[in-house]
Amino acid sequence: MNGVVRLAYELELPQELAAVHPVFHISMLKKCMRDPSLIIPNEDIGIKDSLSYEEIPVQILDRQVRKLRTKEVASVKVLWRNQFIEEAT
Repeated sequence: MNGVVRLAYELELPQELAAVHPVFHISMLKKCMRDPSLIIPNEDIGIKDSLSYEEIPVQILDRQVRKLRTKEVASVKVLWRNQFIEEAT
């Protein structure tokens, strides 16, 4: 591939994810350092036939209230099941 940039990649997905389209644009992928401790088995996530899953909150990590001109907006940072603290939203 002299000078050709690959913009899409086809991933080898397990049979349980056969309904997921395996081709992704490069902008959707994140660099990953191979670390077996980061692999979460599909069974633990509970992917449904509709390819959706339920996020379950585990802990509230932070709370804050932002004061705008005419109102206050409350927000919380939540740690979700099957995610690391760095991924809390």
